[in-house]
Amino acid sequence: MSKQYVVGNESVRMIELGHPWIIADAYTRKWPAGEAGDLVELVDGSGRFLASALLDPKDRIVARILSRERMRLDRGWVQGRLERAVALRKNHAQLDDSDAYRLVNGEGDGLPGLTVDRYGDYLMVQVYCSGWRRHLKLVTQALEELLSPAGIYEKGRPQNTRELEAESDTKKYGRLLAGKPATEPLLVRENGLTYRVSLELGLNTGLFLDMRKNRRDVMARVQGKRFLNLFSYTGAFSVAAAAAGASLVTSVDASPGYMAQAKENFALNRLNPKRHEFLVGDCFTVLDDLARQKKVYDVILMDPPSFSTTAKSRFTTRGGTSDLVAAALKLLKTGGLLITSSNHQKVDLADYLKELRRGALQGGDQLQVVSFGGQPEDFPYPVTFPEGRYLKYVIAVKG
Repeated sequence: MSKQYVVGNESVRMIELGHPWIIADAYTRKWPAGEAGDLVELVDGSGRFLASALLDPKDRIVARILSRERMRLDRGWVQGRLERAVALRKNHAQLDDSDAYRLVNGEGDGLPGLTVDRYGDYLMVQVYCSGWRRHLKLVTQALEELLSPAGIYEKGRPQNTRELEAESDTKKYGRLLAGKPATEPLLVRENGLTYRVSLELGLNTGLFLDMRKNRRDVMARVQGKRFLNLFSYTGAFSVAAAAAGASLVTSVDASPGYMAQAKENFALNRLNPKRHEFLVGDCFTVLDDLARQKKVYDVILMDPPSFSTTAKSRFTTRGGTSDLVAAALKLLKTGGLLITSSNHQKVDLADYLKELRRGALQGGDQLQVVSFGGQPEDFPYPVTFPEGRYLKYVIAVKG
């Protein structure tokens, strides 16, 4: 029998609206003691059953709702959720030429706080709620039975991700939960192209899977064009552009390590890195240099991290985006495309467009939005969970 935990009126309303989180408040502070991973019943003040939830008492999100019915967190229940997630990808995502994509998107697949990504024959589990720790074996066994992967890894998410990002690439964050170890690096396919990823080293694997569809979109727009990729990371967009016939691809990133990986990704796809440019440095400094050299591009892409800290500058989506847009527009030809992206969950589309407006006005330019995109189909979110729609991807023409 699960323990019963009383929630306040605000939480009752959120549960009835289908939101999967219970945020710590005066009511949750009176809850009986419990351990992360306990399956508990949420009830209102009169004892009416509302939902079954996974407890995480030390987190700001103290419970995550697994079902609006009474349930047991066992193999059958987990397997049912996983089967539904696999079916959604099979029926609704275009994955014929990709073997790297998201298999379980947390709240979007009814498994809040848990994600599973596929990388070739391997799976990568990530836990964003310590309540899942206790049930990890259950999850890995269900995944093995359903998908027979070569191996299953877990990558830990330390709290101070921002500070660690820069120096973390040689550090082991991944551990093998089941199966045999993957090669280092592991090669995967996306949109018919090959990329290297690491399931063991670094905080990230080297390929951001939520951009697959947007990379395919770029490939349709850059043939014969000059393409500038700011915050290029390991060069996935740059490889896509070069493979699609861009006449020049200029990649800019503050990390020499990422730049070396970008060149490797070029070579893996039989693209000659020497025909393109790889510039290591702070984006604002590089943009100034390129402007002084009177460089002009047909397509400029900027996909900055929500926060980034280099020796010279700090970048945040709020406030940083407009300056970046103004600086980039100086290098964009009239009629050219400015593609901007943000994965900052707390900045909604309306606020994000204000940042773009501010940047255009600052630069004295006009921007016409021609397309707006977000996450691909393998990153679904419930309509009751607006936080799940985090990716904003805007394509605008310089007037």
